[in-house]
Amino acid sequence: MTATSGLALAGQRGQGAAPTTPPYPPVVPPQPRQKIKQSVMNSVWRGVDNSFEDKCKILQRIGFKGIDLPTAQQVPIMKQYGLSPTMMTGTGTTMQNGFMRKELHDAQEAACRAGIDSCVAAGCANLIGFAGEKRGMSPAEAADNTVAIFSRLKDYAELKNVNICLEITNSKVTADARTDMAFDRLAWGLDVFKRVKSPRFKMVFDMYHVQIMEGDLARNLLETLPYICHMHVAGVPSRGEIDETQEVNWRFIANAIATSGYTGYVAHEWYPTPGHDPIKSLEQCFAILDV
Repeated sequence: MTATSGLALAGQRGQGAAPTTPPYPPVVPPQPRQKIKQSVMNSVWRGVDNSFEDKCKILQRIGFKGIDLPTAQQVPIMKQYGLSPTMMTGTGTTMQNGFMRKELHDAQEAACRAGIDSCVAAGCANLIGFAGEKRGMSPAEAADNTVAIFSRLKDYAELKNVNICLEITNSKVTADARTDMAFDRLAWGLDVFKRVKSPRFKMVFDMYHVQIMEGDLARNLLETLPYICHMHVAGVPSRGEIDETQEVNWRFIANAIATSGYTGYVAHEWYPTPGHDPIKSLEQCFAILDV
């Protein structure tokens, strides 16, 4: 074996220099790097009894830019600390009874129109909703019904520039109590969004759920990026902090997001591990995505 061939073989075995190009073409061409706008769900505050305003001060100090699902009364407080409402509720849907329930469409349409107006008043671009449980309904019928209600809402959502966000969930982890969800696969949601043909109907790309159901997280994220309006992160498998104790390399994911052209928010939806200081966990998890 020559010295040159020995070096090449060593590199293949991971003993030499890392390759200068990836082993496969990127899904999308990298875009100029930009800071990820990070927000939080209420789950991160488990064990913290501070007032809402104190929590806003903590988030501002760390560098967060928003809060998911604030109440209308909380919005003026958070805005004093440079925090935006990044997603709000008000579609008339629940995990159990979602957009796929045709008999609820009249009530859901009225709720969504009011929810859209609330988002406009708060300066929020995203209104979250759920497809719901199948309870014997076929995925195809569930998709058809969801397309039908979205088609009724399309003109108003486009007029007001508010996204109706459909959250993907896993149907595998019994403890999450979502084992009968219609939208548990990316392909189901993509079919719905493509048929509605509106920029105002997209998904909440919840990486905890996507990793459990489909894996291949970075590639799936980049391939579905045109249909994503908001993102959630939580550790897998524990739903704890996004640190080195979990199976996903979150720093890698953060770099993929930062160079993807995505301009929305990434919200932390993990639960602090018992025994951990929740505020230190917030600081550490923010730093992991701060690329």
